[in-house]
Amino acid sequence: MKSVLAYIHNRLDSVYSAEEIREFARWMMEEVCHIPPYRLLVADDVLPDIQRQEICRIVDRLAKQEPIQYILGYTEFCGLLFGLTPDVLIPRPETAELVHRVEADYKGKSASILDIGTGSGCIGISLAVLLPDAQVSALDISEEALRVARKNAERNHVQIHFIRQDIRAASASDALRQYDCIVSNPPYIANREKKEMDRNVLDYEPHLALFVPDDDPLCFYRRIAQLGRLHLRKGGNLYFEINALYGKEMLHLLKQENYKNMELIRDFYGKDRIIKAQL
Repeated sequence: MKSVLAYIHNRLDSVYSAEEIREFARWMMEEVCHIPPYRLLVADDVLPDIQRQEICRIVDRLAKQEPIQYILGYTEFCGLLFGLTPDVLIPRPETAELVHRVEADYKGKSASILDIGTGSGCIGISLAVLLPDAQVSALDISEEALRVARKNAERNHVQIHFIRQDIRAASASDALRQYDCIVSNPPYIANREKKEMDRNVLDYEPHLALFVPDDDPLCFYRRIAQLGRLHLRKGGNLYFEINALYGKEMLHLLKQENYKNMELIRDFYGKDRIIKAQL
């Protein structure tokens, strides 16, 4: 096993930090070889050829900067396991902050919640687990994403009403009900920002869920805010994860759409990341 760990470190040393490589090695040993982390420092197992070959395949993919979450096919989010495919984004810690903000506001309440752009289902499913009295619906344009989200709802033993819909379509409103809360992490990265992004995102994560036109980077927020005016109950709340570059612009947009009691909330990095507004 020591020779395999050395191989992992040597092969990935030019691409990742030592800390990242140690974490990858831990994951591989646990996932492929069923060796728990506490044994890595003392065990000197001779690994079967089939396990060594699988580790080599994973390392080859990591060397091309493919995210480990896609390689393993799952990730953890808000203490839950979510299956992943390249059809959906990898959930980020910042998005967990959004979930916990909604959770804090609706704990113990029987609320109707709509998650727009659900992807893997990480927001809606986490809220359904954390808020067992809530009724959660989740919408996405992608049937492939909804397939992943449905499996994740089953995995986490929650009932979600799934909706396939393009919110930009004139008919989008027909598919929606009335809600106490709408939450969304829509595409918000302008195309011009691509040059600053890492390969692991650009080459592997779905661009449909990431990018917006340079000339209208708030297009999804505007449309969701408009739908919210029709489908939020009076006093209902709208929550967004936002691009940190557009905090002030988002406040202005929501004010134009006649929302009130707006809050711009910073994430644990100190960046404008969440916005809350009331109808």
